[in-house]
Amino acid sequence: MIDSLFATVAVFLVLGAGFSAYKTRAIERAYPNIGELTDVGGYRLNALHVPRPATSDLPPLVFIHGASGNLRDQFEAFAAPLKGRAEMLFVDRPGHGYSERGTAENALPSGQADAIARLMDKRGIKSAIIIGHSFGGAIAAAFAMRHPEKTEGLLFLAPATHPWPGGVDWYYTLAAMPFLGWLFTHMFVIPIGLRRVENGTLSVFHPNERPADYIAKTAPELVLRPQTFRNNAADVVNLFGYVSAHASRYREIKAPTIIITGDSDDIVLEKLHSRGLARDIPGSELITIRNLGHKPDYVTTDVAIAAMEQLAGQPRDLQRLAAQAEIRIARLKSEPTPPSQAVTTS
Repeated sequence: MIDSLFATVAVFLVLGAGFSAYKTRAIERAYPNIGELTDVGGYRLNALHVPRPATSDLPPLVFIHGASGNLRDQFEAFAAPLKGRAEMLFVDRPGHGYSERGTAENALPSGQADAIARLMDKRGIKSAIIIGHSFGGAIAAAFAMRHPEKTEGLLFLAPATHPWPGGVDWYYTLAAMPFLGWLFTHMFVIPIGLRRVENGTLSVFHPNERPADYIAKTAPELVLRPQTFRNNAADVVNLFGYVSAHASRYREIKAPTIIITGDSDDIVLEKLHSRGLARDIPGSELITIRNLGHKPDYVTTDVAIAAMEQLAGQPRDLQRLAAQAEIRIARLKSEPTPPSQAVTTS
């Protein structure tokens, strides 16, 4: 009886792990690496580097994606509208996309910030405007504190930077555990996660419309791979303690800083994080856009680019542009919504 039970469990584990391995390979075939791996000291970071064009009118730009993401997310938002204007570096954070995880320090924003600084050195980028979305905001803040000489300016987009009430979702806590986390991510994450990609990406954009081709272009399914999901979970679980210990140091940041956020962000509450940054970073400018959710990089790309221009010393009226974006969002909200054309590759 016991032997039969163990045999059944063993078969279940083998089948589950085999399915996850099969789907991992399928996801990677569907979304191959579009960047280049660079050794940054015993492990490799993946990034897509756009060299400085002859027509450049902006300093180098370094883009840091959020939790559950990869470099494609910021690349699809900004590469085309900024073409010909700047050297750009779109980074897969350590353990995400196609980057290797590296050392234990990379489970914290400080370690990831240091890794990005070393990558900049390898790419010959002496300093840059650092753009961080969501979780990437915590890394951008850490970068500015640890590498001020490399920070020409900071642009935070719906950043996660301060302690919050309520903790983290249970599946992150479970996935980050040593043994149970391995079982959970190899047995359940891919079959469950593939069913949640559609609604999950819709909720990230809520109350705004998600681009119909967002899934196909940004490869959110890459995070469902077991080791990547575990890395992502560790990042999220560790974030609360990190920002609790370091948020009081944001006053040390001297780089010009702009924060763009939405008052309808259900993922990262602007009243805690964005307002907290505006309070803590001397001289920072806060742009709050009504009816904007968690994706200013996509919904108000024009405002974000204008913020980069202002950080580069070009005069811009960001409050006026934000007001125009609010009118645009309200107009889109009042129009009938067409059926979703989203494509999944699962």
